Amino acid sequence: MFNKKNFGNLMQQAQKMQENMKNIQKKIKSIKVTGESGAGLVKITLNGNNICKKVEIDSKLLKDNDKDIIEDLIIAAFNEANRKIKEEHKKRMSKFSNGMPIPNDLNFPT
Repeated sequence: MFNKKNFGNLMQQAQKMQENMKNIQKKIKSIKVTGESGAGLVKITLNGNNICKKVEIDSKLLKDNDKDIIEDLIIAAFNEANRKIKEEHKKRMSKFSNGMPIPNDLNFPT
């Protein structure tokens, strides 16, 4: 049966869950991952919000290759970094959800 005590417990659990989610989101924002391509000649660093923070292109790549190859390597490095961020989100969120799938883009107010 549903009573005031059960409702109070439910609200406390919901508040605790929301606080845990906020903490996980803060930790995710601080993540930085780097995707590489061309054997490390191109490196792209993203933060936990998929914001590009750094692009590194080895000068050897600029001398010996045409624009199309460089562009393809940038895309490949970005995609690898993006994949790593998604994996990290999934790993951290699974700890929170006890294995229950939660979308990467689920946001609680912070």
